[in-house]
Amino acid sequence: MASNYNRKSASSGSRKARGSAPAPRSAGRSAGRSGAGRGQAARGSSRSSQASYRAMPGGRYPAAGSGGRPQQRLTSVRVGDLDRAERASRAQSTYRRHVVRLAVVASLVAALVIGAVVAYNSNLFAVENVTVSGVEHLTTEDMTAMANVPANTTLLRVDAAGIRERLLKNAWVADAEVKRVFPNTLELAVTERTIAAVVAVPTEDAKSVKRWAIASDHMWLMPIPDQDSEAGKRTSPKVYEDAAAVLSITDVPYGTKAEIGTYCSDDNVSNALDIVSGMTTELAGRVTKVSATDAEGTTLTLDDNVEIAFGKAENIRDKERVVLKIMEENPTVVYINVRVVDRPTWRAL
Repeated sequence: MASNYNRKSASSGSRKARGSAPAPRSAGRSAGRSGAGRGQAARGSSRSSQASYRAMPGGRYPAAGSGGRPQQRLTSVRVGDLDRAERASRAQSTYRRHVVRLAVVASLVAALVIGAVVAYNSNLFAVENVTVSGVEHLTTEDMTAMANVPANTTLLRVDAAGIRERLLKNAWVADAEVKRVFPNTLELAVTERTIAAVVAVPTEDAKSVKRWAIASDHMWLMPIPDQDSEAGKRTSPKVYEDAAAVLSITDVPYGTKAEIGTYCSDDNVSNALDIVSGMTTELAGRVTKVSATDAEGTTLTLDDNVEIAFGKAENIRDKERVVLKIMEENPTVVYINVRVVDRPTWRAL
């Protein structure tokens, strides 16, 4: 029994001895497990740190860890912020383009203004020729004198409005236009009045009459001088040609005043002009003379010497129609009275 016990003890001791020998391996495993634990703890700590960093609001960065690792910068941007930033960038780009364009336009305008000022004050486009068109009763010399274009002026500096105003002061000029024809010509385009009648106006001493040309708008144009006089030689031949072709207004009352460039204020003369200008039939072309003693007694004389007591410039077309009918039915008629158009009278040979 004792021996058995001893063998068991020896065996136990032997097992103990054998069991004690692997102790270092167990310690290594324990140490390994301990190291692994520390590594896992470190990794866990790192993950915890990252998790805590991501959880931080506002994109703030945590301090560097004890391991000396660099800070990581993470940002959080919303889609609306990107849209606003893009719109702002586009707006800024458009603004810059507009600024550049405005600068270019301003530079061009400044250059044009400077060029215009230089050209205006220089002798560029100097007026070398003055041409006149549309005149028959006025001579070119008359027009040039009236225009009074200053010497050494240019097409840029010439006072076109002033020239036109001076031309319109002449009774013959109904309208005028001053045209610049570059590089060196100034053109005066005139619309003239024409002679509607020649009025025998009594002189102040009532001993004679003076023949005056009057226009259809009742403006006194000019006294017509004798063609052989010095004044007649300076007068356009067209004046005498027209005066011979138009009607004459005679028997004008004493005191009738005629003045160049003024409108006729005499009712008798105006009534005679209105009668002739208001006619629309062949009768108008046959009137050669009008007696204008008074409006009621205005009498027309035709080219065949038939006299027509016309009266006032009223119911002109009806009076024409009655006169033409009487003349057609009575070829030898010499006098017709249509002052009262619905009760005409006539006298024949």
